[in-house]
Amino acid sequence: MIQYIRTENAPLPAGHYSQATVFNNMVFVAGQLPIRPGSSEKIPGTIEEQAKQVLSNVEQVLLAANSDLNHVLRVTIYISDMELWGAVNNIYTEIFGTSKPARAIVPVNELHYGYSIEVTAIAAVKG
Repeated sequence: MIQYIRTENAPLPAGHYSQATVFNNMVFVAGQLPIRPGSSEKIPGTIEEQAKQVLSNVEQVLLAANSDLNHVLRVTIYISDMELWGAVNNIYTEIFGTSKPARAIVPVNELHYGYSIEVTAIAAVKG
């Protein structure tokens, strides 16, 4: 059975989708933007601020699904300018620490609300 995840600790879906779905002890996190939970303001900020916020949003969705960053198996990062990658990678490394999930970086032309980064993830449910 598919479980649909919804948490107030991450930005609520703005369309017909779930923040994540859980199936067979796997968590599939929908694309997260660096929107601050509970805020209607869409203020992008620096790429470092965006990277920290988007990874915090992913973490909050994972926690709601009985998982966490240590159980992430794969991350996909969409970035609007590859020139920003160094700064994003520094924040990513700081947050993930010794955990090194498989990862893909996908350059895109632009993202919703003027943001520069969006992240999806696949993780295992904590045993």
